[in-house]
Amino acid sequence: MEFGIAMATDAESWRLAQRAEELGFRSAWFYDTQMLSADCFVAMGAAAVKTSRIRLGTGVLIPSNRIAPVTANAFASLNKLAPGRIDMGLGTGFTGRRAMGLGAMKLKDFEEYLRVMLALLAEETVEAEVEGQRRRIRLLNPDLGLIDTRTPMRLHLAAAGPRARALTARLGAGWINFFSDVPAAVAMLGEMQQAWVVAGQAKADLEATAFVLGCVLEEGEPADSDRAVAQAGPRAAVLLHRAADEVLSGLPNISPVPESCRAAVEGYVAVARGFEPKDAPWLHNHRGHLMFVKPEERPFVTAEMIRISSFTATEAELKRRVGDLRDAGYTEFTVQIVPGQEAAIEDWGRIMRAFR
Repeated sequence: MEFGIAMATDAESWRLAQRAEELGFRSAWFYDTQMLSADCFVAMGAAAVKTSRIRLGTGVLIPSNRIAPVTANAFASLNKLAPGRIDMGLGTGFTGRRAMGLGAMKLKDFEEYLRVMLALLAEETVEAEVEGQRRRIRLLNPDLGLIDTRTPMRLHLAAAGPRARALTARLGAGWINFFSDVPAAVAMLGEMQQAWVVAGQAKADLEATAFVLGCVLEEGEPADSDRAVAQAGPRAAVLLHRAADEVLSGLPNISPVPESCRAAVEGYVAVARGFEPKDAPWLHNHRGHLMFVKPEERPFVTAEMIRISSFTATEAELKRRVGDLRDAGYTEFTVQIVPGQEAAIEDWGRIMRAFR
């Protein structure tokens, strides 16, 4: 199993990517969350010139943030800076869209976006809709060498539902899975493997990347220590944000609230009903999403919620969990490093070394 890091993108994320490379991580994934953090392509460009081995990926890019020709050009530009090290991770959107009060984009629009982007990167002329009209477009000057469309880049899709998994399999793309607990992750991988084989792909060719947040606890350290809340609390707060979105914005909450966390979630939702402005509650609800725990959230981010929603445990227990994921067929384990908690990469480096 390989290891990677993910990050809420900073314009200077190259520093963390550089340290990850020194420690031996295979991948660094940059979030595409325009209302919350820095631009992923700007940060990845800097990381490309400051590193030499680590793979650099969007984790994950949201198509509605930019038109397909712009994205194709951006990936090809990165590929010129770091040939053979670029991972194109895309998804229908959660964090970046919820921060604007939007749900996920439609899968048919997502598939069309991929069609256009991949055709352009293959130097094909493709018909695409631009400003409401169908137009034939292509990258006009790839032979000048200003960008690199020739060196292969790997496509990865964040696919939670059966239709999205089927699309992943048809395209032969890598699969990115965001999850909380090992049994659920193993079950989802089994569904992805089934879709993969149905599409005619060789089972051994599936690249499956596990995305988590968490904290490597010292022996006897509680799951709601200050350090654990800083590193894993933002993942627990996602349960709060989802529940508030459902009540305040009418957006679907596809993750059922565990019974042991119900009181905390309901308490937060009661507070969230007072968020201003009333016609845009997401402006407050999603502030700090996957980055920090807001003061008004802290009473509801319990040790139980952190335990359930994240990879927060002792080093020995985390090694067991990661081993279970490896044995199930996951090929990469990626952990997000929270802003201000960059030293945590050293803890996860110890976990990584146990699998080398």
